[in-house]
Amino acid sequence: MSDDARAATRRTVTLEKDPEPAPAAPGHGRARRFWSARRLPSAVVALLALAGAGLLLYDVAAVRAGRPAMAWRRRLADELATRPLDDPWVLGGAAAAMAVGVWLLVLALTPGLRGVLPMRRATPDVRAGLDRAAAALVLRDRAMQVSGVQSVKVTAGRRTVKVAAVSHFREPDRVRADLDAVLGEGMHGLGLARPLRRSVHVRRPKKR
Repeated sequence: MSDDARAATRRTVTLEKDPEPAPAAPGHGRARRFWSARRLPSAVVALLALAGAGLLLYDVAAVRAGRPAMAWRRRLADELATRPLDDPWVLGGAAAAMAVGVWLLVLALTPGLRGVLPMRRATPDVRAGLDRAAAALVLRDRAMQVSGVQSVKVTAGRRTVKVAAVSHFREPDRVRADLDAVLGEGMHGLGLARPLRRSVHVRRPKKR
């Protein structure tokens, strides 16, 4: 065999070899989760505080002007002065206030936006995220290309991708192995900062 033929054979073998996923590029800083603006809770708290402060300020100004205090404020002052601390109403109000306070602290200290998966940072000044529904759709399209897959459902969570496929021909074990390989390449191509675990289940279609 001539040298040109040997070179052509080597090129053919190289082109037909299954491509391996490229190594991940070095990141620029830690890819953290995206923080939610919390617009709705902030607006609700601000409106309630504004309404309460405005009503109280109006009542205090009316009392300073010589008018009697509103009935609700007089009753509230009497209740606070006469009810003991172990009264069920006092305990219930304190528990509700504590629950609201804990809820606000959790909103203030947690990122939120659980539906956005952070991606690897290619440059230090740019952050990117991928919606979990979009990631599931991309992986579903890749899974449907596997031979033997009739239908597939992909659910992308924060840490795990769950795949439930129906195989109408081929052995389920072989289909599962092919799905696992294809999904591994697809998940690498998503460019996520934290690799997701995958759970693949393959079953036969139900008999009618």
